[in-house]
Order: sequence, then C-alpha cells, then structure tokens
Amino acid sequence: MEVITAIAKAGPCRGNGRIGCIVARVASLVLGIVLASATVGRAQPGPEELLDKKIAVWRFDALGIDQEIVGRLETLFRMELDRLDRVPQPSRRDIERTVTAAERECTGEEKCLTSIGRRLGVEYVVTGTVGSLGDNYVLNIKVVDVGTGKSQKIQSDPLRGSPDEMIEGVRVAAYRLLAPQQLHGSLQIQSDLVGAAVTLDDKSLGKTPLANNGVIAKLPLGKHRLRVEAKGYDPFDSDVEVHFQKVSPVIVRLLAANGTVGTGKVVQQEKSHIYTKPWFIAAVGIAAIGIGVLAGYTVGHVPCYENGNPDTPCP
Repeated sequence: MEVITAIAKAGPCRGNGRIGCIVARVASLVLGIVLASATVGRAQPGPEELLDKKIAVWRFDALGIDQEIVGRLETLFRMELDRLDRVPQPSRRDIERTVTAAERECTGEEKCLTSIGRRLGVEYVVTGTVGSLGDNYVLNIKVVDVGTGKSQKIQSDPLRGSPDEMIEGVRVAAYRLLAPQQLHGSLQIQSDLVGAAVTLDDKSLGKTPLANNGVIAKLPLGKHRLRVEAKGYDPFDSDVEVHFQKVSPVIVRLLAANGTVGTGKVVQQEKSHIYTKPWFIAAVGIAAIGIGVLAGYTVGHVPCYENGNPDTPCP
C-alpha cells in the first residue's frame, strides 16, 4: 500500500463563533486553492522527462470535511498527472461508464482497485482520502500496481495548511508516486566575501563565488547542512531548506572574528537606567531627608498670637 500522508495545521475554532469560523476557513481555503489551481499549469515548471504510464485516478473521498476542498485537491492532482504523463488519463465519466455497480462501492481496497484497473486497461490506479485530525487536515494518497495487486507506502512531510503549501504537497505526492527521480530542488549560495570555503552536507563545493552563479541543482528535498567559512571570520553553519522545483537563495554575510563595532560583528551593550546611578540614589536620599525635616517642623510648630489677634504674634 503506497500511502502519502500530509498534515496541514489550522488555527482552532472555539466559542460561540465556531461554526462561522469553520465556514470562513473552508471558504478561504477553497478560494485559495481555486485561484492557485487556475494558474498552476502555467506558473509551475514542467517535468524534466515525460512518463509513458497508463494511470487512472479513482477518487478522493472526504472524511468529515467539506467535499469541495477534496474536489479541488483531486483536480490539482489530476492536472499534475496530465503534465507529468504523456498518456491521457481516463476521465471521471469514462470510469463511471466502465466499472460495475459493485466496483463503484470500492473504498480503496487493493482487490477492488486492481479489478477497476484491469477493466480500464491501466497500469496503476490512484485513490485518496482527505480528512481532519483535530485542527489539522490529513491527506492520504494510495497507488496500486494493477499487474501485481500490490501497493507501497510513502509518507510526505507535514503541510502547514495554506493553499500554496497544500498544492505543493499534492504536486510532490504525484512525483513521489510516479517519478521520484525527478523529485528535487536547487539552492543558490552567494556571499559578500571572495574566497570563502563552502561545504554542503560535509561535501566541499569550492570557494566563493561559486560557479553557475552559485546555483547547486538537483538536490534532494528537505534540510541540508550548509557551512561557509574563511580565515579571520566567524563561520556560517546552519540548516537550509530545499523546495520542490524551486531555487532557494541563500545569501551569507560573514562577520569578522573578534571585531569591534563597525566591523559587522554584533556587540550587545546593556544600558543602565538613571535610577540605578549612585549619584541619583544619593540625591534622592538627601531630598527625602529635607522633606522629612520640613514636614516635621510644619506639624510640630503651634502658632501663638496675643489676645488671639493674628496681627500681633507672641514675642
């Protein structure tokens, strides 16, 4: 059984507005997928090499979420297969006309998918489900080899829930199913320093500026360890991410070792507040004593007048 699982995070909907929040989230996601799918064929790079495989997509089923989201994801998957495979897929209508009433009830078991594939005359049958797990979306895609009746398992990286990332996840799923050798991306490594040594995954790439304008092509997807170092500078050592069919730029600016302010090295200075200064504390103490003396004199002094006349104070 070949299964690709992707988890897309979404914010929780709680309280009295939970229903409205869910409706808004569904509408937003559907709209994003609709807009993105309208341009995916033009905006995304094509495959390096077309395949010659006979493939049928059975269907994607919704598990507790809006069917429109599932329908859009299935459409995107079909579009990517059309771009990747030169053999046309049977349409949804052709499939419905060909299969039997019993086969229409197939819910993804290898036996019935194999039967459907033989009836359609294809080599592979693809099916999937999209459901929710808490506040996440979960996408499962399965492909069955009609010749053997067997399937394999593949798990994708988690998705974050935005339409763009879900679309990329669907595209990656199509390539993992049919053309894993074309599943890669590129890095473009550039530095403001000439002669810095560049190492990627413990393999030396040379010194800056690198050839091909710094573009390192056909790298496996995911994280790679990049190190850039030069004498007299603090080394850059960090993970960088490679995305499907994209060139991810990495611009490295090395900082001089043991540098001072103005060399590019970050220097943190803690600024003391005025109320922590010794002279401020002393001044406050003197002022407090003066105020105390004045207050004591005012409270303890009783006025005296002759015959009660304020104009004739006591001598």
